[in-house]
Amino acid sequence: MSKMSVTESARNRAASAGDRESIVSVRNVFKEFWRDKIKIPVLEGIHLTLAPGDYLALMGPSGSGKSTLLNLIAGLDQPTSGEVRVCQTDLGRTSDSELARWRARNIGFIFQLYNLMPVLTAYENVELPLTLTSLNRRERDEHVRAALEVVGLADRMHHYPRQLSGGQEQRVAIARAIVSDPRILVADEPTGDLDAQSGAEILQLMRQLNEEFEKTIIMVTHDPHAANEAKTIVHLEKGKLVENTSATT
Repeated sequence: MSKMSVTESARNRAASAGDRESIVSVRNVFKEFWRDKIKIPVLEGIHLTLAPGDYLALMGPSGSGKSTLLNLIAGLDQPTSGEVRVCQTDLGRTSDSELARWRARNIGFIFQLYNLMPVLTAYENVELPLTLTSLNRRERDEHVRAALEVVGLADRMHHYPRQLSGGQEQRVAIARAIVSDPRILVADEPTGDLDAQSGAEILQLMRQLNEEFEKTIIMVTHDPHAANEAKTIVHLEKGKLVENTSATT
């Protein structure tokens, strides 16, 4: 065996070991959409690896592919080519029904608009994801109360969304995201609809979830202040990764 092939073999072994240790591995991913007969490239050859407990901010102009990449990692979409492996699962080789079960176990979603059910109380909104699990009523109650305690809304559990501030509604949404104890939280502009003070409180809560509860977080944001709460900032432009820097906090 030549010296070059020995080196390549060593690199392959190291890459494989890195994949086993990573919680997110995106390798040479391309994503295309079609509009009529026009092919629209969205992601072009993306490589990205996250270790458990990372906190990543995805930044870039509108149309750069941030939300598309987030959706691929969350198992809401599949790449045109390349590999997206998350929590040791190759999402491109997983059926829709399996992906639904996988998301329920591994991913918590936080959105810019809170997507709360207005006819349900905070408690009932947080409980919703658990109604699809095998947990009994007592176990669900324990999970819901614990999640609301973490976000500081144990005293608002019987309030309806209309009785809460925007910041409180987002806290309920975060409680809903963490109630099933997922390994990864994906957040799409989580402070985009909040005033400065409420946004700062949500960012502080997300940092707590990362540092104290060791949740891996991937956040799309246009806000440099929000991005600086992350451990790493990735910049996308026209579907390509153009910069990867450590955040300064």
